[in-house]
Order: sequence, then structure tokens, then C-alpha cells
Amino acid sequence: MDIKIVDVANKAGVSPATVSRVLNGNSYVKSKTREKVNQAIADLGYHRNDVAKNLRSQKSMTIGVIVPDVNSSYFAEIIKGIENMAYSRKYRVIICDAENQKEKELEYLNLLMSRTVDGMILATPALPDEEIVRYSDKGYAIAVIGRHIEHAEIPCIYTDNVKFSKQVVDHLVGLGHRDIVFLSGYAEAVDSFERLEGYLKGLKEHQIPFRPELVENGNFNESGGYEAMKRLLDKKVKFTAVYAANDEMALGVYKACREAGIRIPEEIAVVGVDNNRISKYLTPTLSTVNQPKYAMGAVIAEKLIDQLNEDAFSDKRVFKVDSELIVRGSTDFRRGPAS
Repeated sequence: MDIKIVDVANKAGVSPATVSRVLNGNSYVKSKTREKVNQAIADLGYHRNDVAKNLRSQKSMTIGVIVPDVNSSYFAEIIKGIENMAYSRKYRVIICDAENQKEKELEYLNLLMSRTVDGMILATPALPDEEIVRYSDKGYAIAVIGRHIEHAEIPCIYTDNVKFSKQVVDHLVGLGHRDIVFLSGYAEAVDSFERLEGYLKGLKEHQIPFRPELVENGNFNESGGYEAMKRLLDKKVKFTAVYAANDEMALGVYKACREAGIRIPEEIAVVGVDNNRISKYLTPTLSTVNQPKYAMGAVIAEKLIDQLNEDAFSDKRVFKVDSELIVRGSTDFRRGPAS
């Protein structure tokens, strides 16, 4: 049986981080705790993974960041937060553009095994949790943006997609809309799934029947949002509002509406997510959900670097940050009281 650090932690009743500190001779561990951990190690017959140990002892002072699309302004702001924090801690950053390809994400993760980077920050919504956990269990330092993974060695920072999506629906229903489109991202994306869940919860709370024909896939990009909007118009389905799961798709909706002679917000209201810089320069300005992207990048970089330097590692690893619905011109039209 392959005994892991997490098994030792469970037997000793401590966190895996504490077991790691004991194994590394950290002087800040209390003597009673150290005794419990050492007893658990002896009882289980645990042997340390020397490969992972060597990885930590031969530091490159570099961290990697995998994003699905480096051209997205959403990820650009996250990267800026990561880079500035890393620079202040004397770490370099390697940016890996996966181009929405799972195969490239996995290939970039191999940078950990080759010792090119000491740790990796993942802003990749498509990579399965199990795959991420598999690398962490091998002793590699990984942090995650945009989702919560139940693992004591993986720092996470995320927003409550379900909660703010429901707020978007509340806002639109309050303006008199009942036929609301949801534009999703690619199917594997955790963000997209959770935002759809919030959309469905909002409809249910307002006793609005779900209409499957009002859900379209826009692949989280402008061209995808444009094509999705054109498909909806071609189907001639009834709707008065569009909730796009990010601002990039909302831009595509604007283009399709402009070509079709549809006025925003008088005929169709539009809401996006991310509060990208361009959202306040569109005509009309775009109502959107603001996420503290720069701060999220800075915080997750700090926590990963803390983990790489175990003396400073904190047991607090999960951070949920608040989002805010910013109401602008694209929903500034009341259709009358919701029925």
C-alpha cells in the first residue's frame, strides 16, 4: 500500500501541512504534535518521497501560471497581480497559455516534474480536480484560482458563481424580464457550470419555467458569443434579456444586436461577468459582475510562495472573495413590473 502524507495526517489528527513541517524539521511545531506525527509515521510505515523532497530543496525561485487564454483581459489582470506579488518575494513567473486545450494544460504541468518551476498556479477551469490532486499528492506545489478543491495542500481562491448569477437574474426580473437567455462557456469549465446553476436557481425562486432553448454555448469568447446570439435570433425564440457568463461573450452579443438592428437595452438587456476594462467604454456601457481579479492573483501567489517556504506556510488555504453586480446602461430600461 502506498502511504501518503494525507494518510499520516489523518492518523495523527493534524493537517498534511503539519506533517510536512515535521518531516522538514520545522522548529515551530509543538513537541506534542511532533510526537503524534512521528508515532503515526512509525505505525503506518511511511517513507518520504525523495523525489518531492529534492524538488523542494533545489529551488528555481520560479512559479508557473497556466491560463486558458492569455489574450483575455480577465486573465491579464490576474497575471499582473501574480507577477507583482511574486516579484516582491523575489520569484520569477512563467506564463503558460493553454489555448483552451486540456492536453496543453497537462503538458505545462510537467514543468513541475522537470524542476523548471517550484510551484504552479492554475487558472484552468477545464482541468479535472482529480488530475490536480494527483500532482499535489506526489508532493508538487499547486494553487488554484476560480474553484475550491477539498485538499489540505492546495491553496484556492474563488468567487461564489452561484450566488452572483442568482443576483443577475434577480436584477433582470426586477426590471420586468422573464425570458432570459444564458450564454455558457465551454462545457468542462467549472465557472460556466456554476453560473448556470445560479441562473437556474434564480429562475426557480421567481417561479419562471426553465426553457432549454434559451441556453446557448458561447465558449467564453467574443466570436462564440456572436455566433450564439445569431443562433438564438435565427431560431426566433422569445427573449428580452441575455446573461452572458463573461464579458467577452457579451461583446459578441453587442455585435450581433448591432447587425440585426436590435437596440440595447430598449429591446434586449445584456449582462456580462468580469468587469473587463472595455465594459465601461461600450455603447451602452455594460452591466457586469466585478471580480477582484488583480487581488485574487496577488493573494494566490502569496499563498503558494508561503507554501514553498514552509516556515511561513499558513493552514488557512481557502479564500472566497466577494463579487459585485455593477449596473450600467445595458440594463437601464424597465419593462414594467415582473408578472
